[in-house]
Amino acid sequence: MVDILRGGIVESSHQVAAAVANVHGEVLAAWGSADLLTFLRSSAKPFQGMPLVESGAAAHFGLSEQELAIVCASHAGTDDHIEVVHSILRKIGLSEADLRCGTHTPYDAKTSKKLIRAGENPSPIRHNCSGKHAGMLVVARYLDASTSTYLESDHPVQMQILHNFAQMVSMAADDIIVGIDGCSAPNFAVPIRNAAAAYARLMDPGKFSTEKADSCRAIVKAMTAYPEMVSGEGRFDTLLMQVTSAQLLSKGGAEGFQGIGIPPNSLGSGSPALGVAIKVLDGDLGGRAKSVATIAMLEALGVLSIGERQQLKQFDSRPIQNQSGLYVGEIRSPQVVRDVFNLANE
Repeated sequence: MVDILRGGIVESSHQVAAAVANVHGEVLAAWGSADLLTFLRSSAKPFQGMPLVESGAAAHFGLSEQELAIVCASHAGTDDHIEVVHSILRKIGLSEADLRCGTHTPYDAKTSKKLIRAGENPSPIRHNCSGKHAGMLVVARYLDASTSTYLESDHPVQMQILHNFAQMVSMAADDIIVGIDGCSAPNFAVPIRNAAAAYARLMDPGKFSTEKADSCRAIVKAMTAYPEMVSGEGRFDTLLMQVTSAQLLSKGGAEGFQGIGIPPNSLGSGSPALGVAIKVLDGDLGGRAKSVATIAMLEALGVLSIGERQQLKQFDSRPIQNQSGLYVGEIRSPQVVRDVFNLANE
């Protein structure tokens, strides 16, 4: 339902499912099936980071807001990013060698080219999930648990994460499907309606205990205060939080998943916190559909101004150029998304 046009006709389309929910789990609007079962992938990172705060580990080791932000990040592997991860590891007496996330080429093109020129291979700390793994190691240290097996599903760290996630999505832990993420950590599949509600609760955690509510607030404050840590300069999550002056929380995941948190009063005085969960069904491996769908939905919900949308134009519906610089088509979100969401808001 995000269309790719060439020569005035639709050449291909990306189908998208989405749900908008409140803290009570009520679905206020849906595009496709709100019951679609799918993995959150890296959009689960804010919830995976919460036990770091709630357990007391973050305070015990003196983690900063910037460090907490990168725990929830899919960072670009820049020198600035890895220095923050190094800082976390130094505070707990561990090193890059203790990370079990694997390796990949840094997302930041300049950093990747710099490594190639230097003859340096990508290392685990350049992995986009290294902050998440460093955060898991902090909790392991605090619990005096093994740091070599911290990714095992029965490890105390992973048990805390699963229990926290189950509370956030309002499901029994046994009903959550657990798979293995690209970085080898456990990841979770739930209906997108539950994922959307979890993002709403992250933005308005009043129903939880004081400790859990405080952990929600700490995660949101860190991510929105340091959006450049969450993704990277010029990348979608970072830019969306920057142009909305930290009013929205944005966290994307692999295979076309996107989570958005909308705080109370964003749609007018007294409006509730909302969560948005988006899934591009084909996985969006080219990375062209998810942001277009997200922007269209946020526009329909009334949480993006014209000026803010203009600053996101590189990720919005836009012309397509070929290798010679000729305009040959466009990426377009269809009118139906606006109709569905506007109808739900009437």
